[in-house]
Amino acid sequence: MNDTDGTAGQLTELSFTVSGRVARPRAEVYEAVADPAKLSNYFTTGGSAGRLETGLTAQWDFADFPGAFPVTVVAAEAPSRIELRWAGEATVGGAGETTVVFEFEPVDDDTRTLVKITERSWQVTEAGARAAFGNCEGWTGMLAALKTWVEHGINLREGFYR
Repeated sequence: MNDTDGTAGQLTELSFTVSGRVARPRAEVYEAVADPAKLSNYFTTGGSAGRLETGLTAQWDFADFPGAFPVTVVAAEAPSRIELRWAGEATVGGAGETTVVFEFEPVDDDTRTLVKITERSWQVTEAGARAAFGNCEGWTGMLAALKTWVEHGINLREGFYR
């Protein structure tokens, strides 16, 4: 919503947040996302190159969307937050990118971690909604795969897309 230009109460971009709890300490869960070798074990079915560190660009490849995607890391604040940008369809602002923020919050004396993933920047259109819903599905799957891999060493995505 945007209050500064007289459009108070009007939806100006689409966004979503998904979240889940992982039964591991925050630093371990953060590393499972930031470290490309670990991320490749459960999320990027085609592999990941480049650590998620401020100012760097990583490459994520997915079997269901072949071809590596550049992921620009806007900010990485271990072990609490990662903000990145990557290409998106039907986005606002003309940059053709969305912003993704991972937040890692310790729970139960840091024996568990609440992971929140927020993505924003889609147009309030049918195409924007379709793109947002697709990515919402993807991040929800990523959270389930993260939890299963970090807690049990099982890759939920193996064979799922190919």
